Amino acid sequence: MKTLTVFTPAYNRAYTLHKCYESLQKQTSKDFTWLIIDDGSTDNTKELVDSWISENKIEIRYKYQENQGMHGAHNTAYELIDTELNVCIDSDDYMPEDAVENIVSFWKENKREDLAGIAGLDIYESGEIIGDKLPENIKESTYWDIYHKYKVKGDKKLVYRSDLTRKYPYPVFEGEKYVGLGYKYAKLDDNYKLLFLNKPLCVVEYMEDGSSRNMLRQYRNNPRGFSFIRIEDMKNPRADLKFKFKSCVHYVSSSLISKNRNFIKDSNCKILTILAFPIGFFVYKYIIKNT
Repeated sequence: MKTLTVFTPAYNRAYTLHKCYESLQKQTSKDFTWLIIDDGSTDNTKELVDSWISENKIEIRYKYQENQGMHGAHNTAYELIDTELNVCIDSDDYMPEDAVENIVSFWKENKREDLAGIAGLDIYESGEIIGDKLPENIKESTYWDIYHKYKVKGDKKLVYRSDLTRKYPYPVFEGEKYVGLGYKYAKLDDNYKLLFLNKPLCVVEYMEDGSSRNMLRQYRNNPRGFSFIRIEDMKNPRADLKFKFKSCVHYVSSSLISKNRNFIKDSNCKILTILAFPIGFFVYKYIIKNT
C-alpha cells in the first residue's frame, strides 16, 4: 500500500486540473495515490480523468458525487482514503517535483503517536513563499499556535494522518456549500501537534472562481455553516477574549443572514454575543449590500 494519498476536490475544473496531473507524473517518489473527488462537475472532468487512468502513469482513483461544496468533498475523501497520510492539493494547484518524497521521508523519520502530521509551505509559481516560513527554531506546534502564538502569515500546506482526519466530519447544511476546513484542524489540536517542514509542498494559484476570492458571497450563501464555525471558535479553549469577541461579531452577522431568531440562546458566549450585536449588525448590512 502507498504511504500518501494526494486528494483533489474538483468542481468544473477540467481546464486547470492537468497542472496537478502533470506535476504528479514528475514526482521523484511514486509512493502516493491520487484521489479525485468530482463534486458534481458538469464539464468533461470525468472523461479527462478516465483518459489519464487509461494512460496508467500514476495510480488514480476517481469518485463522483452530487455537489456538496469543498467540505463535503473532503468528507468523501476521508471516507475513501486508506493510506497512512493524506494531503489536499486543490484543483488549481500542483506539487513541486520532490514534494511527495519530502513528505514521506520526513514522516517516516519523525513520526510519533502524538503527532497529527506535517505543516509545510505553499509557494507561488514564481517560487516565492506565501506569507512566512515556519519558525526555524521550533520543530512542532498545534495548528492554532502556528497563527496565533508564532504569528505566522499565509496559507500552509497540511499533511495529516488519515486515521485522524476520519474523525470530526464536517456538517452538511441543506442548500449550503461551505463549512470552514479549520474546524477539523482545531479539533485535532486538542491532542496532537504538527511537525514543521520548511520546504515547498504545493504551488498555489488563486483563481478568480476560487472560494478565497469570493468570501463575501460565501458569507451570504452559507450562513448556517459560518454560524457553526463561529460557535466552535467560541468553544476553543486556546482562544482569548479578543478572538472570541470577533467570533461573536461574525456569528451575529451570519445568524441575521440565516434569520435565526434564537441566536443568543444558541450561543455559548451569550454576554459577548449581546455586546457584539451592534458591530455584527453592521457587518450583516455590509454583506447584504455588497453581495
